[in-house]
Amino acid sequence: MDDQQESLPKKRGRPKKDPNAPKAIYNLSRAERARRAAQKQVRQAKKRAAKASKVAEDKRRYARKVEQSQSRVEKALGGTQTTLIDEGDLQNVPAAVSDLVEEYEVVFKPNPGPQEQFLSAGERDVLYGGAAGGGKSFALLADPLRYCHNPNHRGLLLRRTLDELTELIDKSRQLYTKAFPGAKFRESKSTWHFPSGATIWFTYLDKDKDVTRFQGQAFNWIGIDEITQYPTPYVWDYLRSRLRTTDSELQQHLYMRCTANPGGVGGWWVKKTYIDGVEPNKPFAAFDIETKKEFMYPPVHEKAGQPLFYRKFVPARLTDNPFLMEDGQYEAMLLSLPEVERKRLLDGDWDVAEGAAFPEFSRVRHVVEPFELPTNWPRIRAADYGYASPSCVLWGAIDWDNNIWVYRELYAKHLTAEQLADKILEAEQLDPAPHYTVLDSSCWNKTGFGPSIAETMMRAGVRWTPSDRNRLQGKMEIHRRLANDPYTEEPRLRIFSNCQNIVKQLTGIPLSKTNSEDVDTKAEDHAYDALRYMLMTRMSGYVSIHKQLGAIKHQVHQVQDEVFGY
Repeated sequence: MDDQQESLPKKRGRPKKDPNAPKAIYNLSRAERARRAAQKQVRQAKKRAAKASKVAEDKRRYARKVEQSQSRVEKALGGTQTTLIDEGDLQNVPAAVSDLVEEYEVVFKPNPGPQEQFLSAGERDVLYGGAAGGGKSFALLADPLRYCHNPNHRGLLLRRTLDELTELIDKSRQLYTKAFPGAKFRESKSTWHFPSGATIWFTYLDKDKDVTRFQGQAFNWIGIDEITQYPTPYVWDYLRSRLRTTDSELQQHLYMRCTANPGGVGGWWVKKTYIDGVEPNKPFAAFDIETKKEFMYPPVHEKAGQPLFYRKFVPARLTDNPFLMEDGQYEAMLLSLPEVERKRLLDGDWDVAEGAAFPEFSRVRHVVEPFELPTNWPRIRAADYGYASPSCVLWGAIDWDNNIWVYRELYAKHLTAEQLADKILEAEQLDPAPHYTVLDSSCWNKTGFGPSIAETMMRAGVRWTPSDRNRLQGKMEIHRRLANDPYTEEPRLRIFSNCQNIVKQLTGIPLSKTNSEDVDTKAEDHAYDALRYMLMTRMSGYVSIHKQLGAIKHQVHQVQDEVFGY
C-alpha cells in the first residue's frame, strides 16, 4: 500500500480547473476582457450579416419568381404588352396563359364602375366620395398594393382617430396577407412590411398641428380615409409636401388618394376642392379654393404655363356595390334616415347641407348645360348691388310654359355703379334687349344731394325698376319654382351650369336661427337676393307677354323717369 502511494507522481503547479465551473471574469486581466469582448462583437456581426444575407436572398428569390411569372405570361401572349385580362378574354388567349392565371387566387376584384375608375386613375390627387357602402375604404386599401413589388415603395394611410384606424387595420389583414403571403404587420410600429421591402404605415392624426411629425418623412403614396373629418385642408396640403421619392419608377406614380361621405366638419373645403364647378370622372387642373386660380409653373420654369398637377372626383353610389345591394337590408336602413342624412349617405348628394333653406334643390333636376335660347323668349334681368360685398346680376328667359331659365350671371366686388353698368351693357351686346329689369329697391335711397345708385346706372344706359323686397314671399316663390309642375312633372326653374354662384348659394344657404321662415342673412346671399327679385316680378308670372313682343323694340332706353327709367 505504501509502495503504491510512493509510486504515484506528485502533482505540481496550479490544480486544473473544472471546465463546468463558472468563469471568474473578474480575475481576468484587462487585455483578456477586451479580447473576449471583441470576439463577442465579431460573432454578433457574423450573425447579423448571415441574417441580412438570408433576407436579401429571399428578396432576390421573390423578384426572380415575379420576373419568371411575367416572362411566362409575355411569352404565352407573343410578347404583347397586355397587362389586364378580363374573364371573357381568357377563352381567347393561349392555354399557357389561362393555366397560369388559374394558379393564382383572386383576392380582390374591383367592382365595375367607380371602383375601377378610382383604382385606374392616373391623376396626382383623386377623391373617391359619395354614398355610404360603395366600397370606398376597401378600394383605398387595395390601391397602394400595386407598388408593393418595389422595395422603395413607402405608403402612408391615415384616419382621424385611433378607433377608426383599428377598423381599417382589421380590413387590411383580410387583404394584404392574401395578396402577399410573406407580408407581416408590426404592431409596435403599425406598419405593413412586404417581401420586397416595401412598407405601408397605418397611423392616425386627430389634431392638425400634429401633422409636423411627418416632417422629414418621404412617401410616394399617401391616403386618407374619410377626409371630411378634418375641419380644414391644412393636413392635406401639408402632406402634399411629403410626396417624393428618388426611385425612377415610383416618380411616375406619386399619388394622393382620399375617400369621403358628403357632410362632416370638413365637407365645405372638400366640396370646394373636388366638387364645385368640375365634372365628375374628368381630370381638372388643381386650383386654389379661395381665388379659383389654377396652380401653374412659374414663368421662369421650363414648363411655364402648365398646370402643376391634376385632380379628379370619382362619385360613389350604393348601387355600385352588389354585395350590399343583394338583399336590400342596407339600402332599407339608409332609406329610414332623416332627409338630409338620407340624401348624403344614400344618394351621395354633396349639395345638401344641415339646416339648408332649400333641401329640394338638386343639381340633377335644376341645373342644365347651356344651350341656345330661342330669341322669342322674353328676357329678365335682376340685380343685387354691393361694393365691398359682391354685386350679382342674373339674366333669365321665360319659355312658353312660363318656366324661367337663368342663363347668365355676373358676380364681382369693388365695382362702382358706372362700372357695373358698363359690364351689363357689354354682356347684353348680342342678346335681345331685356323686357323687364329689376334692381334692389334700396338702390334708390339718397344719402345726400347726388344721384342714387339706380339713377347713376340708368344715366349710363341701364334701365331698372325697383324690386319687391318681401323676403318671406320671395323665399316661398323660390320654393314654388323649384317644385315640379303638376302637368309637366318638370321644375319651373332651371339654371345653366355656368351660373356657379347662384347654384352654390341655393345648395348651401342655411335657414335663419332666429326666424325659420327666412334664410340666414349673415350667409353669402347676394345671388339668392337677385333671384328672389327676379321671381317676384310681375313679368315672371305673365305668359301673355309673348303676344306683346312685336311692340317691344330692341334698343337702349333713355332715362325719362327717375324711378322707373322709362
